[in-house]
Amino acid sequence: TPPLPAQEFRAHSAEHYQAAAKTITSYALSHREGYRLLGELCAIGPRLSGSENSLKAIRWAEKTMKDLGFDRVILQPVKVPHWVRGNVEEAAIVFEDQKLLRPLSVAALGGSIGVGEAGLEAEVIEFTRFKDVDSLQFDGQGKIFFFNEPFDPTVVTTFPGYGKAVQQRVYGADKASAHGGVAALVRSATTRADNIPHVGSMRYSGKVAKVPAAAIGVQDAEYLHQALQKNPRLKVRLKLSCQTLPDADSYNIIADLIGSEYPDEYVVVSGHFDSWDKGDGAHDDGAGCLQALEVLHILKELGIRPKRTIRCIFYINEENGVRGGKVYAKEAEKAGWKHIAAIESDRGAFTPRGFNFQDNPGQLERAQAWLPVLANAGIDWIRPGGSGVDIRQMKKGPLLIGYAPDSQRYFDYHHSDNDVYAAVNPREFELGAAAMTILAYLLSEEGL
Repeated sequence: TPPLPAQEFRAHSAEHYQAAAKTITSYALSHREGYRLLGELCAIGPRLSGSENSLKAIRWAEKTMKDLGFDRVILQPVKVPHWVRGNVEEAAIVFEDQKLLRPLSVAALGGSIGVGEAGLEAEVIEFTRFKDVDSLQFDGQGKIFFFNEPFDPTVVTTFPGYGKAVQQRVYGADKASAHGGVAALVRSATTRADNIPHVGSMRYSGKVAKVPAAAIGVQDAEYLHQALQKNPRLKVRLKLSCQTLPDADSYNIIADLIGSEYPDEYVVVSGHFDSWDKGDGAHDDGAGCLQALEVLHILKELGIRPKRTIRCIFYINEENGVRGGKVYAKEAEKAGWKHIAAIESDRGAFTPRGFNFQDNPGQLERAQAWLPVLANAGIDWIRPGGSGVDIRQMKKGPLLIGYAPDSQRYFDYHHSDNDVYAAVNPREFELGAAAMTILAYLLSEEGL
């Protein structure tokens, strides 16, 4: 390991930080407390905002934080949307004789309206590129719009591919309605060639009539594509019982390890506590929350008292409203809380790669000199990049940082029944927790 320039450190020596980083990483890998707690959380089940499971998980988190002996535990009230999937999610190709049905694997997209008890049956029009909806001439009146743009296989890191593929999920229903469509079927935004629907939020603009929208598994998307090549007039029958209920009471959950010298200055470590109602919400984002909790737990168990307060936040409602992030940011500004930096983990619990620093080149360059310390937990780089949806709501003050593990497998699991505790590797999880702990400690001691 190359030596660290002494001038890059103010509070402690380079040797001190190297020793602390080795100890932190060793403790995380050998004790695995965060990984164990993630198992407890996943056993509760998925945690969609407003659901009973979400409230059970919040009560579990509050008790866990208190049992771990943190200095302060806070429940911050947040009013959240309450969308429910319902018990009926059915789709099938209806062939010409009206007798033969071929079921399709579908799941309603979050926020979608339902379909009446009789269901909906219509011809299908397919788009393999989402942008073609506004550029091609076609007759979409009364049809189901099938958005079948694949996840780009040529991207090296997967988030740019997701950013492109997800447009049809978010805006597909509105586009369909604007062109006379009666529903939207959307190819799942995933890197995995299975038949599990990957869900997520969609948006209604309010400018056109609302139509129902559902994700379709990749294998069935391919099957439907081939069937349409043979018979462009085939129909699909769709039934969805989802609905939106009145807003519900919920909470952000906050725990503090109070600083020894600057208790009123905060370094935030965080994830979002809600998940979609598929799988266990293990990678997205139970793991991110438990990695953040591990930061406080590791420092406390090792007897390392940071100079500044390390604050762990489990934000609620990132998936379909970001209300937890907005409420926290508003209260922080009103109360005048001084945030030095905020780290968010919301990209799964895979092998550590680096940290994204958002819009702060001066601090990025300084932090890059810390890489030999962070390398103890497998961190290779610090780069400009996006941080996290929730911490971005704090628009004044803090340095915003996104933890960036390897991205190759994340969208295999994301927003689907694949996202379960068994899909999380304990070593990868704990190395990520150690990396966040080391960075949070450096920020706490060195300041900005």
